[in-house]
Amino acid sequence: MSNLILIIEDDKAIIRLLELSLKTNGYTPIIAENGLSGISRFLSDKPELVLLDLGLPDVDGREVLSQIRAISSTPVIVVSAREKEKEKVEALDNGADDYVTKPFSIGELMARIRVALRKATPVPLKNDVFSFRSLEMNVSSHQVTIEGKPVHLTPIEFRILKLLIENQGKVLTHHFIQDSIWGNGGEDNYQSLRVFMTNLRRKIEKDPTDPEYIITEIGIGYRFIDD
Repeated sequence: MSNLILIIEDDKAIIRLLELSLKTNGYTPIIAENGLSGISRFLSDKPELVLLDLGLPDVDGREVLSQIRAISSTPVIVVSAREKEKEKVEALDNGADDYVTKPFSIGELMARIRVALRKATPVPLKNDVFSFRSLEMNVSSHQVTIEGKPVHLTPIEFRILKLLIENQGKVLTHHFIQDSIWGNGGEDNYQSLRVFMTNLRRKIEKDPTDPEYIITEIGIGYRFIDD
């Protein structure tokens, strides 16, 4: 059975585009043209992923996201015309798995859907070992290697890398990372995070200015790349 994807969107032209594109790529779309019906269909149909517009005619999409997150970890990709950095950060901090700005590339959106669905069904790490390209992390022994050579990370660098790997392909906001590593909201640790990230990249990237593992989402946060 193909993946069931709920589209919560009121623009009929975009609905048609998304519906056709999803069917072409082997997914089964279901439609809700406002927030309340979107929540109802989410509860009744139990989709495997949600494409959510923020500018809905009845309730704000942020409220829909909040209600979904209160009961489920189902991947939610926001697809919105709202371009402000604050809107993106807020949506990601409130539980969205990704944020795509209108107008968007169908190819890019399909790729982001694939990443989100993979993240929703993670493959357990054998013996707590993660291997990707030439990087390997052994969580139990707290060891990281690049091309088989040990990389000496500080405890915080190790925790940051582990957090990014556990959320591979997902954009983690500065706030989320700070809160996960330091707690208490992490408001005072933004500069520290930048320093730790710079040092971490210097240790694991062949060229820190052209990273192949940790990607910067400008103004938002960081993402561990997913092929």
